[in-house]
Amino acid sequence: MQAQDRPQPKPGPAPAIQIKKPEIFSLPNGLKVMVVEDHKLPRVSFSLTIDNAPFAEGNKKGVDNLTSSLMGNGSTKTSKDAFNEEIDFLGADISFSARGAYGSGLSKYSKRIMELMAEGMLMPNFTQEEFDKERDKLIEGLKTQEKSVPAVAGRVENVLVYSKNHPAGEYLTEETIKNVTLDDVKQNYATYFVPEKAYLVIIGDVKFKEVKKMATKLFENWTKATAPQISYTSPSNVQFTQINFVDMPNAVQSEIAVVNSVNLKLSDPDYFAVIVANQVLGGDFNGYLNMNLREAHGWTYGAYSSIGNNKYMNSKFKANAQVRNSVTDSAVVEVLKEIKRIRTEKVSEEALANVKAGYIGRFVMQVEKPQTVARYALNIETESLPADFYENFIKNIQAVTADDVMRVMNKYVLADNLRIIVTGKGSEVIPGLEKLKIPMFYFDKFGNPTEKPKMKMPIPAGVTVKTVMDNYIKAVGGDKAVAGVKSIFVSGTSEIEGAPAPLAYITKRDNKGRMMLKLELTGMMELSKQVIGDKSGYNSGQGQKKDLTAEEFAEKKAIAGTFEELALTKKADVVLDGIEPFNGADAYAVKNGKTTYYYDVKTGLRLGSSTTQERNGQKMTSSILYSDYKDVKGIKVPFTIVLSQAGRDIEVKVAEVKINEGVTDADFQ
Repeated sequence: MQAQDRPQPKPGPAPAIQIKKPEIFSLPNGLKVMVVEDHKLPRVSFSLTIDNAPFAEGNKKGVDNLTSSLMGNGSTKTSKDAFNEEIDFLGADISFSARGAYGSGLSKYSKRIMELMAEGMLMPNFTQEEFDKERDKLIEGLKTQEKSVPAVAGRVENVLVYSKNHPAGEYLTEETIKNVTLDDVKQNYATYFVPEKAYLVIIGDVKFKEVKKMATKLFENWTKATAPQISYTSPSNVQFTQINFVDMPNAVQSEIAVVNSVNLKLSDPDYFAVIVANQVLGGDFNGYLNMNLREAHGWTYGAYSSIGNNKYMNSKFKANAQVRNSVTDSAVVEVLKEIKRIRTEKVSEEALANVKAGYIGRFVMQVEKPQTVARYALNIETESLPADFYENFIKNIQAVTADDVMRVMNKYVLADNLRIIVTGKGSEVIPGLEKLKIPMFYFDKFGNPTEKPKMKMPIPAGVTVKTVMDNYIKAVGGDKAVAGVKSIFVSGTSEIEGAPAPLAYITKRDNKGRMMLKLELTGMMELSKQVIGDKSGYNSGQGQKKDLTAEEFAEKKAIAGTFEELALTKKADVVLDGIEPFNGADAYAVKNGKTTYYYDVKTGLRLGSSTTQERNGQKMTSSILYSDYKDVKGIKVPFTIVLSQAGRDIEVKVAEVKINEGVTDADFQ
């Protein structure tokens, strides 16, 4: 028998899933404790969740964030330093928020871990000093987000879907944060950190009787109270499919989100069909969306979809991708095409089987983890699920048919009532979107309706590349001051969430046409370095080094001096490409090959640049923004630099600038 004639093996029976069941007891104050004994490893975890309904904070938006930040700063019994030192000594992990707490560590320390967790929860130390610190940090983080295209896109999406007065639609502002007082934090804690709908899940190498005794002792004095149960009007979907555009002139790529609200709970009969249907459309790498936008067209690093569930309020269907500006309109067309496809064409049995197998495989791998067991136990309690919900999970996934997929996609994905939210650079993106003949409305960075943004404007008579460069030289200090600059040294740092150390940014340039730019994790490792020397150059980082080709070196060398503008004036192929909005100002766009420089029409200062390169068949655009110019020895230098690449912004705060010192020949070796 030929190999191709052999029948495909039939899938075997579903693996039997045995999920550990908790032993449960309740305290008179309402706290429900669920204990799962698991003696495989000498570890234990404690997870407290307070299942309150969402609530809007109004003009004090930020009080919940600040409550979370202040919890865990020691307690009224133990100082912050002593509290944290003991956690470190135990090798434990303990964290707190306004909605609960978490602790884990070796089971031999379980009693002390639970004691510290209870102490931090029930005796929080809310002080004015810590409040002021956390409020300032929250405001500073907010400022960083204002130039982040993904952050703005997410905020506007929630405003448009839910409205500003809804818990899921309201957003932080500096004003609302400053409205919050320490008394507000204390009141928020007293109102919402209550035991009536609190669940403590304990999993690990513990004994039920001992845990019950400990938990009762630690939590029985938690004052009985119920949080306010506030309901909100369900959001309405738009009457017709439309594009909602948000202009971000500094965007190097567009954020596309195709959304509508949905009413779905874990307990709904459609839940399993929705899981499978979403996997087919865009739940993983092999979904329709990713195979089209990434694999077939190479427009994005990933295109995915999700359908949320929430027992308290409507959630969202969302299909999203980040794509380069030039293909934004085409990407919108293809996303809508795949949505139409899953609603009108039956998924093939082979594709359906593969999706189910992949999902079941991941489910089986996760089901043994203590965190998963804790989440499942909590879901059964809080979502009113049958006790065997997760034992029957695989069976219910396997029961989903191609007809089910089409049915739920027609029910939950509203092809005629979609918001296509595009956040990007209007001057490059809007003309293409307008050709789609889909009604288009414009919104600012806070979801307010606004006018259509300005497109590229014509160049006034007499303005040339040379006049723009001359104005820049004049703005930063003038011909004489610039001519006296033999070298420039700039260094700064950036705090990056999740990084083990701050990012250090160092650049050196001299008037011999040499340049060095280095990024490193302070005191740890070099991430990247580029050097343009006298006759050659290279890129290096993380132990790898690659010499620049002759063409690459010549391109970099041409503008590698102290001021790129001196070189740009002399280059014959540099083009003045009009006036366009950039980072909040009208700017002259000056094109030099793959890079466009932007100069403020009013001040003459450089606002930033964007560079498009092709790697592995995909075009990538990176940008640099400059602001906060300050005088250093008669030369204006930007003290805030934002590096943007692959949808991530790194804000560098310049700490030191040296003119005519701090640069040697060795820097360009």
